[in-house]
Amino acid sequence: MKNIHAGTAGLSRLFLCSVAAAALTVPGLALAQDVPEDDQEEEAEVAQGNTILVTATKRETTLQEIPVAVSVTGGETLERDQIRDIRDLQTVVPSLSVGQRQSSANTGFFIRGFGNGANNAGIEPSVGVFIDGVYRSRTASSISDLPNVQRIEVLRGPQSTLFGKNASAGVISVVTEEPQFDFGGFTELSYGNYDAIVARAYVTGPLSDTVAVSVGGGLNSREGFYEDLGTGNESNNRDRWFVRGQALIDNGTDLSLRIIADYDSIDEICCAVINAQSGPAANAIRGVGGQFTDPNDPFADVVTNNFDSINQIVNHGISAQLDYDVGDFTFTSITASRTTESFTEQDSDFSTADLIFPNSQDLEISTFTQEFRVSGTIGDRIDLLLGVFYINEDVEQSNQLLYGADFRNYANLLTVGGSGGAFSLFQDPNNPTAVPLDLVFSQAFGQNYVNQFYLQGQGFTEAYTLDSEAYSIFGQVDFELIDGLVLTLGGNYTDDSKQFTQNAVSTDLFSSIDFDAPQLAPFRGQVLTQGAVATTVGNQLNLGRRATAAEVTAFATGTSPAGAAGAAAFPTILAGAQAFAAANVNNPLANPLNPLRALQFLPPFINVPNTVEDGRVSDNKFSYTARLAYDVSPDVNVYLSYATGFKASSVNLSRDARPTLADRAAIIAANLEQPNQTYGSRFAGPEESTVYELGIKTDFDIAALNLTVFQQEIEGFQSNIFTGSGFVLANAGSQSTFGVEYEGLFYPVDGLTINTAVTYLDPVFDEFLQSAQGDISGTTPSGIPEFTVIVGAQYEADLGGGTLVPRVNYLWTSEYQLVEGLPAFAVKNPDGTIADGQPSIDAGLPFTGRQNNLTASLTYESDMGYSVSIWGRNILDERFLGTVFDSPAQPLSVSGYPNDPATYGITGRFRW
Repeated sequence: MKNIHAGTAGLSRLFLCSVAAAALTVPGLALAQDVPEDDQEEEAEVAQGNTILVTATKRETTLQEIPVAVSVTGGETLERDQIRDIRDLQTVVPSLSVGQRQSSANTGFFIRGFGNGANNAGIEPSVGVFIDGVYRSRTASSISDLPNVQRIEVLRGPQSTLFGKNASAGVISVVTEEPQFDFGGFTELSYGNYDAIVARAYVTGPLSDTVAVSVGGGLNSREGFYEDLGTGNESNNRDRWFVRGQALIDNGTDLSLRIIADYDSIDEICCAVINAQSGPAANAIRGVGGQFTDPNDPFADVVTNNFDSINQIVNHGISAQLDYDVGDFTFTSITASRTTESFTEQDSDFSTADLIFPNSQDLEISTFTQEFRVSGTIGDRIDLLLGVFYINEDVEQSNQLLYGADFRNYANLLTVGGSGGAFSLFQDPNNPTAVPLDLVFSQAFGQNYVNQFYLQGQGFTEAYTLDSEAYSIFGQVDFELIDGLVLTLGGNYTDDSKQFTQNAVSTDLFSSIDFDAPQLAPFRGQVLTQGAVATTVGNQLNLGRRATAAEVTAFATGTSPAGAAGAAAFPTILAGAQAFAAANVNNPLANPLNPLRALQFLPPFINVPNTVEDGRVSDNKFSYTARLAYDVSPDVNVYLSYATGFKASSVNLSRDARPTLADRAAIIAANLEQPNQTYGSRFAGPEESTVYELGIKTDFDIAALNLTVFQQEIEGFQSNIFTGSGFVLANAGSQSTFGVEYEGLFYPVDGLTINTAVTYLDPVFDEFLQSAQGDISGTTPSGIPEFTVIVGAQYEADLGGGTLVPRVNYLWTSEYQLVEGLPAFAVKNPDGTIADGQPSIDAGLPFTGRQNNLTASLTYESDMGYSVSIWGRNILDERFLGTVFDSPAQPLSVSGYPNDPATYGITGRFRW
């Protein structure tokens, strides 16, 4: 079994484990939000445990009072744990997992095992991300462009009645500090291993009695974690900067307006890929002079490319939030316009051979959102929220995947090897007995293919657009039926429509050859006859293999060990072989060219719209929430809820988009079917989620404990599987999870906080008939550990004039599968349907993951405003693969994305 974990590193473990012995782990819930200095003492009494103020339900309340499964991480935790991007957030938030894959622009979020969306621009994520109330439909992994984060709230389960853009699996809500009317700010400078430098500054203050502003900016640079043996440079570096400005107009009574403008830039070499398993293509890569990483040493921190990847990403936007109080009600308007521009380029063969150049993507996403809502109280027992949300988004994407200078010779080596030396792509002096296929195809089709296969610059050029528009009407009302007993009812109606175009041109001539074409019948018959003769003669001579051409000739002429008997038997053998060939010459399953189908990487594409597919999809759905919450005592609350959620259809903007099998007859009738046409999906239909949840929250003097038991199901879960060259987007019939979530904070003595969290998940594909591996109903979805454990502590020691804070966080998960399977290993029918998916499933079984992450820091915070921290992340240097996938253009090879190694450093801050 492949072990994708690595050992621990001694020196950093010894140093920071000694810190862990002094203080145990991390508070994964939140500390207080930042408050003016005059109010700090008063707020300190309530800024712990379940009394933390949150706004997850669109109104300010405490974590104790909110009957929702939510985890809150405060700004103090983010600083002390050196959480620089949302990927790091999973180390302190149970039930959340985050992954970054192909580029710096793509991050995938999973809550309770549900999530999708990264890397495929046509998919809106199942986990919605909101920053200061603004929906981010696509997100890079960075939160370093947010200079003063107060807290991050992670809501688990569908949130249809609170957030206008429905999130079927959950919500991540990031809240930053608004401008202050007292002058203040901070500066920060960090230095760490790999020459990591993080510098940030923030200043806020008044322009008048009613206007306050703030400006923040920073940069983040670091050498790469991986040495590139091909280019001599480093991969997975950091090179990003940001600036963010705000203005707050507040008349002090009933009106406030908050305007935010931001701009951030990323220019990095990312993301490192290693060879996790070598297939037959390995020898072919070596044959053209290429090298690749050693699958037996996946964490040597080296990669092999013949050119550096490019990640040039710019995010910018502006938003305005207006709040106006009218009596007991508040009217809120949030308007935002955002743009993401991304150009990425990757050496997708992950070797020093020049096989693919380039694999590039040029992407622009423009998003406009508008939310109106009214919230307030009616009498003493009714709280009300009503809202309308609108989003308009345009996606424009162009891609290229072209063959490099070495690909022609590389493909020829695969052809010779895949046919047992029977065929070559062209007249090959190294294999003079191999039949050159370019000559065979030229004669059969009457077209000149000689020396035309896999030329440099051939490949696939793509252009996609996606225009989407959606609106939601949502609302929620809380009735206090009797003292302490609250009934919550809410609803959301969403209407979503999308229009898309998919235009792609393949210039890969070999991929356009139909091996089953009638023009090739004579050639197939000849090869089948020769193969049947060679097999039978080999059996007659007890060779344990096929007989060679020379051995067949000797057998037929009586000069073989079989003598005259062989010559006498040969006419019968030949007749039988000819009969077999005649019976199977048009049988696709017996086609002697079948082993070469894996080399048809980029077949022709049916563009959209066409006479069968109009490139439009429209969905609408009403979802709702019903919840009963009861205050058993001032310290104990229980709730029982039932909620539904909805996410509209997503579109597959990749070269693996295919018409559905249900449209096959219409495609053929319209004369649209292309050579080597396969079927799959252009888009995945909507997700519909339901969750039953029972929770209890307690807040005592020495502990705050939360426990949630839930059963969650998503019908039509949008599964997005990377195939090495594109994505398979398909709906699972049903995916469900039973789970238990526990979070606890303990305060055994003054200054000491101990945190524990345990998540148990039991997920299953209840029904998934048409996955990339075929029917995988009843199996466990990948990437979801059964147990996730977070334990931690911090101690605040008063030194007189300052506070010394040792802090530790430990994350552990049980072992889990990285993938449900590897699609390239599946046995497929000529139309692309799965004939046998078990080899795909079996190929994925050796690749498992497990997290074992220790983070620690030691901070001195002076009463004069400055602080100094020494810190480490992943200090055990635990290594694992985030995921694995089929290596592009390398049949039966497997590639993977490794995690980050141990990092450590020192940070200085000054606040005023």
